[in-house]
Amino acid sequence: MKESWRWFGPNDPISLAEVRQTGATDIVTALHELPNGVLWEREAIAARRDLIAKAGLTWSVVESIPVHEKIKTAEPGWEELAETWGRSAQNLAREGVKTICYNFMPVLDWTRTDLTYPLEDGALALRFDYLLYVVFDLFILQRKGAEADYPADVVEKAEARFKTLSEDAIAKLISTVLAGLPGAEESYTLEDFRGQLARYDAIDAAALAEQLSRFLEIVVPMVEEAGGVMAIHPDDPPRPLFGLPRVVSSVEDMDRIAARVPSPANGFTFCTGSYGIRPENDLPAMLKKHGDRVHFLHLRATKREEDGMSFHEAPHLDGDVDMVAIVRAALEVEKARGVQLPFRPDHGHAILDDQSRKTNPGYPLIGRLRGLAEVRGIARALAEV
Repeated sequence: MKESWRWFGPNDPISLAEVRQTGATDIVTALHELPNGVLWEREAIAARRDLIAKAGLTWSVVESIPVHEKIKTAEPGWEELAETWGRSAQNLAREGVKTICYNFMPVLDWTRTDLTYPLEDGALALRFDYLLYVVFDLFILQRKGAEADYPADVVEKAEARFKTLSEDAIAKLISTVLAGLPGAEESYTLEDFRGQLARYDAIDAAALAEQLSRFLEIVVPMVEEAGGVMAIHPDDPPRPLFGLPRVVSSVEDMDRIAARVPSPANGFTFCTGSYGIRPENDLPAMLKKHGDRVHFLHLRATKREEDGMSFHEAPHLDGDVDMVAIVRAALEVEKARGVQLPFRPDHGHAILDDQSRKTNPGYPLIGRLRGLAEVRGIARALAEV
């Protein structure tokens, strides 16, 4: 397995020199400074690649090329935007960045309600508090028709919870949900967000899945022609939010995506934390079933909470993800294909000096180093059995 590290570019508070000391050899990054929908020119890609190479590292995975909302909603002009996306992916592949990670989540990227949830040992974790999410949807966003999405007892509990929140707590929740987490494509005000949701009023899961397929039919041949591979990231969380559909959340979704465009270049980012939130997902079986199309691994563990809907980021070797079984399955896939799969430790806890230095939420230095070292140990032990 190829050890990689997500880096958010020259403005990342964690330097490439520090990444080098973690033992990672490869970088996962993007041209985050570019707006959605523009062409990524080869010169800009090469400049970023060479900057990374000077630090003794290799840019091997792009995460992500944003997929414009007009593509997801099939608005006029979406085909041209898809072709621009495909040309950007081609330019990356031709400059040596051949693994193209992307997602097809409507409006919001990954979503949490708390970025500094304290654990018993003093570590700070990311958390999705389902009841707090319902509070946001019903009483802060005031989404039209939202009450129909929740049982009456949940609405009652959410109203009681809302009444306990201070103005500062409400402002913090709005910022956490809408301001844009690391790697997110956009940030919104409440009014902007309501407008974005309205674009999906007539789009259900079937329609969004069909549009994903149409997008893939355009871009997969382009990426394949340039020697690249595509790796779609699952929904996070893998369930509908704010009335928006989700279409990359289960093995059935993976089956559909693979069947519609059968090229091996049409593949997956296997994120154990995202898929692991759904208890019915058998992660090792999913990984092995689609092993010929898994091109990138996000290795992290999530812990489902008592209500069955809330969850938080757990240590890499705990939670609801059997990391040993996952790494074993990944090594089997590598052996069968004769490849090394890039993986990165994802969403580490803020521990030790992480809590006193500036880092991006979910992407601390020491917390991810701990996860990387733990996964490295598993892989080394299994390889020698």
